[in-house]
Amino acid sequence: METMKPRQVVLVLGVAQTLAWASSYYLPAVLADAMARDLGVGTPWIFVAFSAGLLLSAFLGPLSGRLIDVHGGHRVLPVSNVLFALSLAGLGAAHSPAMLMGSWLLMGVAMSCGLYESAFATLARLYGAEARASITGITLIAGFASTLGWPLTAWMDGAFGWRFACYAWAAAHLFVCLPLNALLPRARRAPATSPQAAAAQGPQAGKAWIMAGLAFVFACTWFGSTAMAAHLPRVLQEAGASPTAAIAAAALVGPAQVAARVLEFWLMRRAPPIVSAQVASRTHPVGAGILLAAGAPAAPLFTVAHGAGNGVMTIANGTLPLHFFGPGGYGLRQGLLMLPARFLQAMAPFLFDVLLSRLGAAALSVTAGLGIASFLALTLLRIRGKKAA
Repeated sequence: METMKPRQVVLVLGVAQTLAWASSYYLPAVLADAMARDLGVGTPWIFVAFSAGLLLSAFLGPLSGRLIDVHGGHRVLPVSNVLFALSLAGLGAAHSPAMLMGSWLLMGVAMSCGLYESAFATLARLYGAEARASITGITLIAGFASTLGWPLTAWMDGAFGWRFACYAWAAAHLFVCLPLNALLPRARRAPATSPQAAAAQGPQAGKAWIMAGLAFVFACTWFGSTAMAAHLPRVLQEAGASPTAAIAAAALVGPAQVAARVLEFWLMRRAPPIVSAQVASRTHPVGAGILLAAGAPAAPLFTVAHGAGNGVMTIANGTLPLHFFGPGGYGLRQGLLMLPARFLQAMAPFLFDVLLSRLGAAALSVTAGLGIASFLALTLLRIRGKKAA
C-alpha cells in the first residue's frame, strides 16, 4: 500500500506492536509460575530462559536495525511475526526445560526485529526527521500492551491453561500482526550507504560522548522497565497489597503510559525531546519513594508514576537519537545504542528476582537509583549539547 497515510501507518504499527509486546515481553509476569509448576522447575529458571532470549535479542539488535535500513520494515516486521508465532507455539508445546529454553531463544530472535526499535527504524526510514510524531503515535497505542496483555493472559491461563494462552498469542501473530505489517509501505527514502555517511547528519553528529551518554540512559531505563514488567505484581504484593489489588494496580501502567504520552505530545512537542526525558526519568524514583514510605495504599500511585515515566522514556528511546544524529543509518545506530540496554534488560528479570527475594519491596531502591543516574546523565548531555551546538 504505497498510498498509506502516516496516520494509517501509525495505526497499523500501533496495533501490531501492542500484540507483540503483550505476547512476549509481558508474558512471564503472568505465566512463569504455571510454566515452572508444569515442567517441574523453579520459577527463577523461567526468568533465566527469558533473560537468555533477551540477551540474544541484544546481540542481534544492530543487525536487525541494519536490515531495516537496507530493506525496510515492510519486509523485516512480517518475518518477526512468523518468528514470534513459532516461538510461542514452541512454548505451548514444551514438555522439557530444554525445549522451553529453545523457544525463549527463538523469542529473542523475534524480539530483536519485532519490537519498538524496529518500528522506530521503520518510521525513521519512511519519514526521516519528521518521524517524531509518528513514533509518539505508535507508543500511544502500544502503551496499552500491559493493560491488555496481563489480564487477557491471566484469563486464558485460568480458563484454559498456560499452553492455550501461548497458542492463542501465536495465532494472533499469524492472523492479525503479520497481515498488518505486510501492509506497510515501502520507504521512499534511500538509506545511508554507511554508518560514516549517517554520522555526517544531525546538529552534533559523530560525538562519541553523546552515543555513550544515550547508551547509559537507555540501559538504566530498560533495566527498570524490564524489572517492573516481569515483577510488578509481586513488587506490589511485597509492599503489602493483596494479589487481586496488585494485579488491578499493575494494570494502571498502560493507561498511565498513554496519558503521559498524550501530555508529552500536546505540551512538549515543540521542546527538545531531552527536556521531556529529564522530567520522565524522575517519576519512577519519586513513586518508589512514596510506595516504600506508605506501603500498599500507595500501590496505584506508584504504578501510575512508573507508567508515566516509562511511557515518555520509551518515546525518548526513539526520538533522542533522531534529534542528535538525524535519520540516516538510524536502524543500525539504534541497535548499537540499545546494545548495553538489552544486556541489562536480559539480566533484569533474574537479578531483580534475587533482589526481591532478599530485600522485598526495598529492591525498588535499586531501580530508583538508576532513574536518578539517568536524570543526571540527561542533564549532562543537555548542558554539553548546548556548549557543542
